[in-house]
Amino acid sequence: MADVYFIGAGPGDPELLTVKGRRLIGEADLVLYAGSLVPAEVVAGAKKGSRVADSAPMSLEETHALMAETVASGGMVARVHTGDPSLYGAIREQMALLDAAGISYAVVPGVTAGFAAAAAAGRSYTVPEVTQTLIFTRLEGKTPVPEGEGLRKLAAHGSAMCIYLSAGDPEGVQRELLAGGLAGSTLVVMAYRVGWPEEKVVETELASLARAARDNGFTRQTVFLVLPGQGREDAGKARSLLYDKDFRHMYRA
Repeated sequence: MADVYFIGAGPGDPELLTVKGRRLIGEADLVLYAGSLVPAEVVAGAKKGSRVADSAPMSLEETHALMAETVASGGMVARVHTGDPSLYGAIREQMALLDAAGISYAVVPGVTAGFAAAAAAGRSYTVPEVTQTLIFTRLEGKTPVPEGEGLRKLAAHGSAMCIYLSAGDPEGVQRELLAGGLAGSTLVVMAYRVGWPEEKVVETELASLARAARDNGFTRQTVFLVLPGQGREDAGKARSLLYDKDFRHMYRA
């Protein structure tokens, strides 16, 4: 058993929290969650007498001190992150401090917003003969991206993309994707606060991405799903071989 569990809360819907995550939240002595991104309903199962704290106004050092204090007194910590902790979750810094303090930890995965958005839209990232690759990325802004990972260069692959943390500059997203060679007719799904009561999912074409985002007021907490091969003109063109009657594999003679 670990002292600290980093738990993926999913995108917002409490029913998308994993069974393991829910159990650990219910067993923890300290439940530390990012209240700006994780609804209080997700941590409502904390046991009576536990401390439930919102980490949104805290610094890294403050959250660490709170976790270390709980562990030192014999308690267990549930550190609850939005989506999946491994994706834009800033867990490496926390783990480094825990390592230095000799505190054990484990990670419980969660449903990231990109997958919840695809489900809400009824869309698939992979399309036979079009793309078998999905790129998770973001537009460069206050946080720089490494050379070679600019949106324009990634778009040149023609792969499906899920773009996080970029809703503040939809014009930049549109410009870089078009400059990378994607067609203006490429389907884009915009999902705002997916999994929350105010969830809104809008489909548009890449050439209209910026205008559609502005018209809908999507300036934050929005993911952009870029889906080559799924525009109106592409419907029904490609089918997976998996269930084709003539396709043979180890489970079908």
